Amino acid sequence: MALQTVPTVDYHDFISGDTQKRTQFIQNLGDAFSQIGFVIVKNHGVSEDLRQELFQVSKEIFDQPQAIKQKCEDLNNGGQRGYISKGRETAKGEKVPDLKEFWHIGQEVVNEPALKAEYPDNIWMEEVPILETLGKKIYSTFEKTGGNLLRAIALYLGLDENYFDAKIHNGNSVLRLLHYFPVKNLDDVEEGAVRAAAHGDINLITLLMGGSAKGLQAKNSAGEWVDISPNENEIVINIGDML
Repeated sequence: MALQTVPTVDYHDFISGDTQKRTQFIQNLGDAFSQIGFVIVKNHGVSEDLRQELFQVSKEIFDQPQAIKQKCEDLNNGGQRGYISKGRETAKGEKVPDLKEFWHIGQEVVNEPALKAEYPDNIWMEEVPILETLGKKIYSTFEKTGGNLLRAIALYLGLDENYFDAKIHNGNSVLRLLHYFPVKNLDDVEEGAVRAAAHGDINLITLLMGGSAKGLQAKNSAGEWVDISPNENEIVINIGDML
């Protein structure tokens, strides 16, 4: 029977040292991904203070005049770093761009010059100086949580716990700060445009930390759209095509 809700797991159960809770977490996480591809995670390691600070900095970025934001947009890096303006992203299979703008922060490679040369440099906004420090901190925090979740996935699949470690070391993951900007006049919106069109992720796993808006849905095994409604202090994880 297809799931009608997205399951919730407690990340602390995996890292607490309690063998029974750890085993149950692995089972619940793997079952959720097998059945619907999504799971809600509580106690995920991102503190409430850090979460609020990130949302405040994101607001400062997107509240800047368009001219300042576009100074931080590099049209030659394929949208991998810095600001990506309205109308630049269209979901696979769609013809109309999504109604959003966003900012990308990538991996900061240390002690691997050959790999560092392959990655675009991060772009920082002078007008929001805390962005660099905070961006690196939140990136590192999510990377650690993501790595632990992949260890749980590996164990669920009957693999060595550290199977994914070398594969994700200095990986080209991207932290996306996403802004669904206000639409003041519906007549200005292209027909068929939505905030984020239906799509599948091409990556390994995605960690989603929401702000205030609702609307995220997942399609279950019966082809039905299921609402995903995490609490403020929870994150949503989904698996992608690579996994």
